[in-house]
Order: sequence, then C-alpha cells, then structure tokens
Amino acid sequence: MARRAYYLTNIEPSSLNPDSRELAELIITRMGLTPRKKGSTDQMFKVLMELYERTKLSAKEKKPELAVLTVEEMGNHAGISRQTMYDYIKRWNDLDLIAKTTYIYEGKVIVGYKLNGNTLENAFEKATVRVKNNLEQTLKYVRELQNSIKKEKISETMKQKDSSEIISSQKPAEN
Repeated sequence: MARRAYYLTNIEPSSLNPDSRELAELIITRMGLTPRKKGSTDQMFKVLMELYERTKLSAKEKKPELAVLTVEEMGNHAGISRQTMYDYIKRWNDLDLIAKTTYIYEGKVIVGYKLNGNTLENAFEKATVRVKNNLEQTLKYVRELQNSIKKEKISETMKQKDSSEIISSQKPAEN
C-alpha cells in the first residue's frame, strides 16, 4: 500500500493585499509542501514560482522542454541539495502538482519535472482532485467500517442469545 500523507493547513495571508512571494509561500504551506524539519529551507516557494515562469515561457516560445526543471535546478532555487530535493519531490508528485518528464537536449536525455498543467491553476485543480479522491475513498472506508462494526455487534448479540437459549434448555426442570 502506497504511503501518501497530506498535510493541509489553514494558514491565511498576513495582509489584505499579499504580493506574489507571500501568496506563493502561502500556497506551499497550505498544501503541506514546506519542509518539516526545523532549520530547513524557507525558499521552497521559489520552486513553485520558477515552475510557473517556465510554463509560461514554454507556452510563449512553443518549446515544451523549456517548462522542465531538473532536480538540480529545483534544489538550487530552494537552496538545498539535489538529494534533499528528491525527498520533497515525492510530496509534490503525490499531489499531482508536478509531472516527471524527459526530453533530449544536445544528444543527452534530460530528466526533470514540470508543472502538471498549462497554468498554475490547472496544476492545483489536479491536486484538488487528488485530495478529493483520497477523502472520498477514505469516506468509503469509514462507511465500510461502520457497517462492519454493526454486523459484528449483531453477530455477537446473536451468539450470546443462542448460547443463553442453549443453556436454559439444558437446565433440568424443577419440581
């Protein structure tokens, strides 16, 4: 069973007119994509902004490979190592916010990640669907659990009733 953890928060903007940086930080935090360790990078929002800028540039130039960021590039924007970035990428992938892709550049195969949509909004709509599907599946399990508990209680009651009837029928009649 795949381990997927969603850490959604309810943080709100600190001002009435937040700038793009604050909104990007807010989105990353609300989606649970911020580092969880104390002293970790607080620059993860820069990856989101760069993915968005690359997607726009790619559409404008009609060159899909421009939308792709390698793990090294993502790590550089976040101010962390490539290996550490791989750990964060798992969460981004779990939400379907980014998609892994490959392209050939100067005869080399380049593996990287791009925003999973034509716009930032499209990518977040896909993430919303992923979270919603997860919650709907969990609700099915909750209903199944509830029915299972009911059946177990009915079964237990029936067993107790049957055993008490058997015991009472085995008692000798008193004069």
